[in-house]
Amino acid sequence: MAIDHDLAPPLSPPTETGSGRSSEPFSGRLTSILRHDVPSSIVVFLVALPLSLGIAVASGAPVAAGLIAAVIGGIVAGLLGGSVMQVSGPAAGLTVVVAETISQFGWKTTGFIVCAAGVLQILLGLSRVARAALAVAPVVVHAMLAGIGITIALQQVHVLLGGSSHSSAWKNITELPGQLMSLHGGGTLIGVVVIAIMVGWKYMPAKVRTVPGPLVAVLAGTVLSLVWQTGAERIVLNGSLFDAIGLPQLPSGNWSAVVVTIITVALIASVESLLSAVAVDKMHSGKRANFDRELIGQGSANVLSGLLGGLPVTGVIVRSATNVQAGARSRASAVLHGIWVLVFSVLLASVVEQIPKAALAGLLIVIGTQLVKLAHVRLARRTGDLLVYALTVLSVVFLNLLEGVLIGLGVAFGLLLWRVVKVSITAAQIPASQRWLVSIDGSATFLALPKLSTELAKVPADADVTVEMTVDFLDHAVFEAIEEWARQQANNGGSVDFVEIGGARMANATEGPPARSFARSVWDDILGPWRRDETHVNPVAAGVAAYHRRHAHVVRPHLDVLRDKQDPDSFFLTCSDSRVVPNVITNSGPGDLFTVRNVGNLVPVEGDASVEAALVFALEQLNVRSVVVCGHSSCGAMAALHTGTEVPGVDAWLAHARPSLERFRLGHPVAVAAQAAGFGEVDQLGMVNVAVQLEMLHRHPAVRKAVAERGVRVSGLFFDIATARVIEVTVDGLAHIDDAGRRDAPELV
Repeated sequence: MAIDHDLAPPLSPPTETGSGRSSEPFSGRLTSILRHDVPSSIVVFLVALPLSLGIAVASGAPVAAGLIAAVIGGIVAGLLGGSVMQVSGPAAGLTVVVAETISQFGWKTTGFIVCAAGVLQILLGLSRVARAALAVAPVVVHAMLAGIGITIALQQVHVLLGGSSHSSAWKNITELPGQLMSLHGGGTLIGVVVIAIMVGWKYMPAKVRTVPGPLVAVLAGTVLSLVWQTGAERIVLNGSLFDAIGLPQLPSGNWSAVVVTIITVALIASVESLLSAVAVDKMHSGKRANFDRELIGQGSANVLSGLLGGLPVTGVIVRSATNVQAGARSRASAVLHGIWVLVFSVLLASVVEQIPKAALAGLLIVIGTQLVKLAHVRLARRTGDLLVYALTVLSVVFLNLLEGVLIGLGVAFGLLLWRVVKVSITAAQIPASQRWLVSIDGSATFLALPKLSTELAKVPADADVTVEMTVDFLDHAVFEAIEEWARQQANNGGSVDFVEIGGARMANATEGPPARSFARSVWDDILGPWRRDETHVNPVAAGVAAYHRRHAHVVRPHLDVLRDKQDPDSFFLTCSDSRVVPNVITNSGPGDLFTVRNVGNLVPVEGDASVEAALVFALEQLNVRSVVVCGHSSCGAMAALHTGTEVPGVDAWLAHARPSLERFRLGHPVAVAAQAAGFGEVDQLGMVNVAVQLEMLHRHPAVRKAVAERGVRVSGLFFDIATARVIEVTVDGLAHIDDAGRRDAPELV
């Protein structure tokens, strides 16, 4: 039987309630932290340490700024953030922006910008607009990250070769040949070793890979630089981590540029954190992220990081994924990872100073290239967004991050607008007919007028025309153009019939401003029962008129194939109840079902020639491939049979159902299964009745012959009106039918 995934146990049991407090006793929480979160925090710390140093170097900030951001991101964002498993710290996504900010305003003013961006993030979180940040097209985010990755790689290649990175990507490219001619051999070798370890680490045995690859790569590069004295330039820490703490400085001018930078940092940090939180939610089945709280936590961390001289903080997918994979169960892991970074930075600062810059350059080159994911490129190509992806990447690399993202969003919006307003309009003569067919499918706006006029001009002036409109939006310009064309056709001796399949109607075009009609309203119109009101005295006639106007044209081609002969798939016996619509519950069309209806969906053994004649005709003349009996819930016939209520004119007929009542009272297995599923006694009897009719059909000579010779299937269904679901009934049990059309084992529990 299929598993109900909503009831399946979570992969990572949640340890926190909606209030943020654990529902476990303190001893249980402490045990979980010691067993799961402490080991996970150590693994995350080992990954975060080299990344934080490398990002600080790539940003042109003091090395200690990366460590400060890692400490604050782990502790503050870990405690206050809305994602239990997310780990925050300095991220590669803001490297380019921070480098440009430091170059333009200086490091002290950059601290003020980071602090102000944090305040803006807190305000965004308090205003509960966090989910709006997720409205950025994923292709733009993927391209933004790819552009950042390419920019970082271009910068760090120069550092790897023993030089310094340049201010623009174009200059980094044009100066690369000259840098290759004057490379520093020792530093380059160290960087190449780091790159080789990072790339090849995934091929190592699983037990070896428990140690983070970035840590191994940087350690190997550092040891190599100490053993082989190459003179490679090393990391410089000016004093301890506490010595690096310093208050920010207010900008001296150019406030408009400062404000733009604050907004840029806040938006990029917010979007990156929220997207990371979404990705982390997909990795575990614990408590889902609270996006507004996540922004407040990230903003608080950035306020403190900016005040103390740290880099901007965001949620980092690399650290967060490591946290989940290492088995973390609560936010304690993220907090502890920040504590380990603090302890290491204070007590072992001299170790950090032994790391060569070329080792971090190699690390950053790999990280940068990994931000360019081929899967994202292939996805953009499949979804038709490759142009958006390419333009965004090029703009980020050769202009700047903010302009690149804005250009990407603009192109994505333009492409979206083109797709949304795109409309298909064709005009052609119907084969073997003098009549013409004009099809209008999509959103009919004034932008479609040139194409509309071109197609309508193909129609002869005196032709009889059917206009098929599958339109979800119709503005007054298109309505007016069609109306004028239809009037001219009539004046020239032709005629125009409208078939309106979509939700937007010609009759409503002048009643108010145009509005999009959603598909649900169309289905409600087709499948919903008649709305009894005083408008239509004769609902049958009104229904026929609506069918002619809206649906007959769609059905006509299917019926045209069946005009001389029917070829139904199934003989379908069901109750006369008006709530059971066979073609709706089986998603079938004209010619699929040879339907017979009677009170109680019965197969009389004798005394009724109607069902007998229809069954034999369907099997022997129409060669149907299956025989189906379908009952339903809240059946009046079954209720009368169960209670013994006398129904004049029906009692004699219900005598054919007496065997079903007797089998029900004897504890038929179908009744037992139905009771276990929560159905009442009348519905249990209805299901048993279907099973008994199946037994009768299996004994019928014509059915037995068809089963033996042609493999005809005999099956039972039960339509539960309350849930609009259909259950399969067998001779000895029940089975669910899943959304792929497969059935479970023949019992329902």
